[in-house]
Amino acid sequence: MRSVKTPEASQEGSPSRTFGEVRRRLVKEVHALDDAVYDAVAGTPTPTLDLPVTWLSNAANYSQLWVAIAATLAAAGGSRGRRSAARALTALGVTSITANLAVKHLLPRRRPVRLTATPSREARMPRSSSFPSGHTATAFAFATAVTADFPLLGVALFGLATVVGYSRVHTGVHYPTDVVAGGILGFAMGTVVTEATLRAGPLSRRPSA
Repeated sequence: MRSVKTPEASQEGSPSRTFGEVRRRLVKEVHALDDAVYDAVAGTPTPTLDLPVTWLSNAANYSQLWVAIAATLAAAGGSRGRRSAARALTALGVTSITANLAVKHLLPRRRPVRLTATPSREARMPRSSSFPSGHTATAFAFATAVTADFPLLGVALFGLATVVGYSRVHTGVHYPTDVVAGGILGFAMGTVVTEATLRAGPLSRRPSA
């Protein structure tokens, strides 16, 4: 006598169902690692690092740090510095809009709950979605755009951007994966803006009479 498979039974071994289970397990494990790293950073006493790391995190609020660097670059770098500053601020603006007005709304995530109050790690807790880190995204976009004209300075700025990203976890306002996603987004947007401006540059110059 032939056995009749029910729709439920036929779906148990289907590729889509198997992929769905693997995806759910993967997401669960990533969240577990995210929480573990966040808790490890939050629970590790670092009194020497707290003040400078928190200061840097707060300095990057509203992109104040990057605007100050762009102003210095424009003032001291000549025409190349002004061009680089303009490109970097454009990349910063485009990335900020993309992260805060698009990605955060498409992929909302609650902010971490700071269980321990450490006065030396006081940083403003934004009300926006935790994913991705806008501070990290704009930092990496800025560094990427500057690299086109000043490679060595770009390396230093990437280091600074990395510390800014870490500071968001250190001060308890972001999970590690928020920072990683912000870095990827910032690098991608910075690259797009840089390529667009480099291609448009020669075309925008009119030949002299």
